Amino acid sequence: MSKLRRIIKSRNTYVLLGSHGVVWVLLVCLSPSLWAGFLAVCVLSFLFTAVFVSYKQAQLYLTMNTYDRIFTPAMQIANKTLPFLRTGLNEQTAGKVAEIIKEISGVSAVAITDSEKVLAYLGTGYEQHPPGEPIVTRATLEVIRTGKPRILRHKSEFQCTRPNCSCALESAVIAPLTYKGRIVGTVKLYLTQKGDVPDHYIKLAYGMAELLSMQIELAEIDYQSHLAVEAKLDALQAQINPHFLFNTLNTIGALIRTNPGLARSLIYRFASYFRYSLKEKGRFVTIREELEFIRNYLILEKARFGEKLLIVQCVDSGLMEQVIPILSLQPLIENAIRHGITPKEGPGIVRIAVRRLASEAVEISVSDDGVGIKPEILPFVLEPGFGTGSGVGMSNVNQRLKMIYGEENGLIIKSTPGEGTEVRFSIPRQIYNVGSGSHEVKSADS
Repeated sequence: MSKLRRIIKSRNTYVLLGSHGVVWVLLVCLSPSLWAGFLAVCVLSFLFTAVFVSYKQAQLYLTMNTYDRIFTPAMQIANKTLPFLRTGLNEQTAGKVAEIIKEISGVSAVAITDSEKVLAYLGTGYEQHPPGEPIVTRATLEVIRTGKPRILRHKSEFQCTRPNCSCALESAVIAPLTYKGRIVGTVKLYLTQKGDVPDHYIKLAYGMAELLSMQIELAEIDYQSHLAVEAKLDALQAQINPHFLFNTLNTIGALIRTNPGLARSLIYRFASYFRYSLKEKGRFVTIREELEFIRNYLILEKARFGEKLLIVQCVDSGLMEQVIPILSLQPLIENAIRHGITPKEGPGIVRIAVRRLASEAVEISVSDDGVGIKPEILPFVLEPGFGTGSGVGMSNVNQRLKMIYGEENGLIIKSTPGEGTEVRFSIPRQIYNVGSGSHEVKSADS
């Protein structure tokens, strides 16, 4: 009855009534004898038009209401979750995001997973599915495997593998999270009622999945930028440390009287070394630029070590313009000198090699014939914070390589105590200048 009253009181109803009245009057003027037939036709036309207009208005209202129920919460969730996702998706950030989604969306439960375990779970059934545990619903694993979202209308469709699971959840929508084309997790909205999941919850889940996927990628880009900056800071803290600075200045000071020309040359090299370290160059440089920076560093080191240190470079000349992450070679070389050659009795050799593999990838390696790395230490060398100085630099290089080129392209270390160490990494096939031949430099000042 209330809906009928609204239709009767509607402005559109009066407009329709007036227009049909005018039409009826005109028709009666043309044929007065048919006034009753015209009246019946106009009344039927009026009723049909009024119902049709009211139906379309209701549809429009429903569409706008659904839009509001999807768009408004999505925007609120986006605004509130962005600060947390800047550091990537982990248990801590996923928990904050799940809390925001549940609060704004009003669903019975929210879960966020990576590809293996539950990162966050809030709402009904928490006791059965605490964060940190492996994924136990086959439906979720199916979404991760196929990359296709699923709408579950009955509890049996969850295919939960937990024995005697008694949570009250009855329906859900599961949407995949992606990063660089890979499925990295899921976002799940749960309800306690059986049957069809309301359309606005389905669209909200899909929108949240796209939003979170985009923010994960933005977070990774942000983190990559952070690592690039961190590499420069590590270069200053680990390479231009008090020991290096003190030893270099002592070497230059000793040469000022005995060999003023060499002392002057070392001062220029020292200035060039600092200039490169502090200059803003972006995330990538060519191998030629990196080797020039390394050359300055090695000249300063050779002035201190003399004949104890021999440097051998074997670089495919056609790869000199290949781009690599900035400061990805120098930490490896410093590590070889400081931890490989310095503790060794007698002279030592550090070899730098750049070559093209059969797969068209570019392999870069730094090896030494120093004291090697103890087997019990080797597994921890690339962990952030392990050791001092270049230990941080090595970890940074490894993290950046994996982020840029994929998990399979991080640093690979082979070491034998008493014989030496080799550290290498590969850059997948890219466009670079094709050339042939190689040049070998047996000392840093040649």
